[in-house]
Amino acid sequence: VQLVESGGGLVQAGDSLRLSCVASERTFSRSYMGWFRQVPGKEREFVAAIGWSFDNSNYADSVKGRFTISRDIAKNTVYLQVSSLKPEDAAVYYCAASIRTFSNSDKQYKYDYWGQGTQVTVSS
Repeated sequence: VQLVESGGGLVQAGDSLRLSCVASERTFSRSYMGWFRQVPGKEREFVAAIGWSFDNSNYADSVKGRFTISRDIAKNTVYLQVSSLKPEDAAVYYCAASIRTFSNSDKQYKYDYWGQGTQVTVSS
């Protein structure tokens, strides 16, 4: 299974973007999906997660109220709406999928599949 992200780009502080992630196989069975981000020299950090067939969601404190994760099962796609962007939001954003339980969905080890990432650059 391949996860392919898109939607990144160069924006100004305060702008919005919608990141998308589609899985290569429609019948791919997953429990939930998440977004992480990473800047050079730092650990990859959790951003948000959402159940694939249930409505649980989870957000990092740093993005609550600004970012929204959603999914469209018919399109086999998970989205991350990123709003009120700050320079510190600049990173490579990675999509991930898990076949495990939703507990600790903010931990990288809970995810089984990863995309290649999409770059978000924020100018101040």
